[in-house]
Amino acid sequence: MDDRYGGDVLAAGWRDRARTAVPHVAASRDLVVEVAEDGYCGAVVDVASGRVELEDRLGRRRLFPLGGGFLIDGKAVVLTPPAPTAPASPRRTASGSFAAPDTRARVARASRIFVEGRHDAELVEKVWGADLRAEGVVVEYLQGVDLLEAALDEEPPSAERRDGVLVDHLVAGSKESRIADQILRGRHGRHLKIVGHPYIDVWQCVTPRAMGIEAWPHVPRGTDIKVGTCRAFGWPADTQADLARAWQRILARVTSYRDLEPSLLGRVEELIDFVTVEG
Repeated sequence: MDDRYGGDVLAAGWRDRARTAVPHVAASRDLVVEVAEDGYCGAVVDVASGRVELEDRLGRRRLFPLGGGFLIDGKAVVLTPPAPTAPASPRRTASGSFAAPDTRARVARASRIFVEGRHDAELVEKVWGADLRAEGVVVEYLQGVDLLEAALDEEPPSAERRDGVLVDHLVAGSKESRIADQILRGRHGRHLKIVGHPYIDVWQCVTPRAMGIEAWPHVPRGTDIKVGTCRAFGWPADTQADLARAWQRILARVTSYRDLEPSLLGRVEELIDFVTVEG
């Protein structure tokens, strides 16, 4: 026999079957809701101590208890506290150091770091730029280490103005090492630090792994290192513009200190420590 009326209408839960579930919505910032009681409409600007603060389009603010009594798009909702956000992990700079929150560049120090060539300066800026701005250290580039002494004569280093210098191919017996030794023995040596990497050009300070190669190509003596490298890679190398584009391709492979050889990393960190020492 067909039961026209179904089960027992007085069974437990009969009231709940007639109700529509009201969704719970987290009161996240900028969520727009309407107060069912009086039609006030505003965006969430704050939630604290079980209350939600709403701001209407005229900038007026009102407080309401969290819970029911709110509408979104005309449909009833229950406002709940937003989920707590996990603290952000400290951000690291490209050099691997922790970046201070909301760091602004400090006023430039009198001390400075010289690097030998524009490409060196661009590489240092890409990896250590954030650290150098935070410390207020200016990087200047030389067109060659043989111009260093003239630059030091123009603005001599002192106890209050230390200078650091990064040199390419600073190995025993090289022209660069002889010039560096002579300057360090001279009148500027007391407040000066000269360090360098062993590579002929800063291009080779980028690791082969970052470049996707097994090793940097061997360039025969007498061939310009940049030109020889480009030709080995099959890149154009006839003009300075060709070499500039080649360097940009190499620089694009560098995203952090992990893409640089340790022999460069240690020397730059050494210079930063030297020129930022207090007193």
